Amino acid sequence: MDRRILKTRDAIMKAFIELMAEKNFEQVTINEIAHRANLNRGTVYLHYVDKFDLLDQCVETHLGELYKLCMPSDEKSALPPKASMLRTFEYIEQHAFFYTTLMTNKSISAFRSRMTEMMFQSISEQIDMNDINKHKNKEILVQFLASAAVGVVEWWISRSMPYSANEMVEELWSLLERNQIAP
Repeated sequence: MDRRILKTRDAIMKAFIELMAEKNFEQVTINEIAHRANLNRGTVYLHYVDKFDLLDQCVETHLGELYKLCMPSDEKSALPPKASMLRTFEYIEQHAFFYTTLMTNKSISAFRSRMTEMMFQSISEQIDMNDINKHKNKEILVQFLASAAVGVVEWWISRSMPYSANEMVEELWSLLERNQIAP
């Protein structure tokens, strides 16, 4: 993709997130986004149908990047689960403004739902259904773990990340081991 297009999209997304940090999603207008990004509103419409499309693409971009960086898809580069968990928390920590804004904006339940779906997919692909989990219902186990993980991340973000990524992983890993869920 052309660098100018990427630069324009980045400016639009950045302006959008900044505005959402200041007010609820419903109150944000395309005019405000264009003004903040130093573009005309027609340029915003060249890239996005409306603010809902912008929100969807913004969420997909960030969660897709998180997924790609933290949950590699090919077997050879797959990280051990604990290392993958650490990379996830570190990524969220590095992009705290984005995640804090979308997790705490009262108008956006879609972000939490999409994050839960992504977590469900990731856990479903990685969970070992042998040994301790052999007689468990995979769908229920994965749903439980995905909901718990997103809940903990949401708590961590909404409390302004009071613990480091490493501390979070150590605590969570300890809980998973204690409950015989960790490999």
